[in-house]
Amino acid sequence: MKLESAYFDKIRTRREPQRPARASLRLCEAEGCSQQGEYRAPKGRQAEGEYFWFCLDHVRAYNKTYNYFSGMDDEAIQAYQKAASIGHRPTWKVGGAHAEELQPPGGRAKFGWQQPPNDPFEILGGNFRTRAPEREEPRGLRNMERKSLQTLGLDETATPAEIKAQFKLLVKRHHPDLHGGDRSLEDKLREIIQAYNYLKSVGFC
Repeated sequence: MKLESAYFDKIRTRREPQRPARASLRLCEAEGCSQQGEYRAPKGRQAEGEYFWFCLDHVRAYNKTYNYFSGMDDEAIQAYQKAASIGHRPTWKVGGAHAEELQPPGGRAKFGWQQPPNDPFEILGGNFRTRAPEREEPRGLRNMERKSLQTLGLDETATPAEIKAQFKLLVKRHHPDLHGGDRSLEDKLREIIQAYNYLKSVGFC
């Protein structure tokens, strides 16, 4: 490229870094102070997000006397603390405003319920008739369950405690160590253990 070219002076090999603009100096807002106000302090209640700017000595003095609840009585302070525990969000009692929107049994509910909900603990405010949950009918035994009970020498009326007690008794009775190392009862012991494990897996004990 010719040094005499009109485009030579326009070529830049490196862009100069931009220097951040100097922040304007802020004076301390304390009366009669000429120091820089480098430290902010909250203005207080009803002025959230607004701050005073003080020097180090005046911000320390301000913090020692700062009281967010200044001018509030005990009842107002307790109400504020209670509201602060839920983030100052509106709340309502369970079964209060929402339960009033629902119609009593016999009519069509606002949300399309054809039958009143089961509310034994009156969570919805007692606007509905309560009914006890229906008890499930006991189901019949499966073949494997009946066979496992028979292996343990029990019938279908055995309780979980009886099944566990019978299992411990049979294990001791058929264990080879109690018969001088006789291994002829190992097959029977294996059946007992398998039967108990199956009953345990299906919730019998």
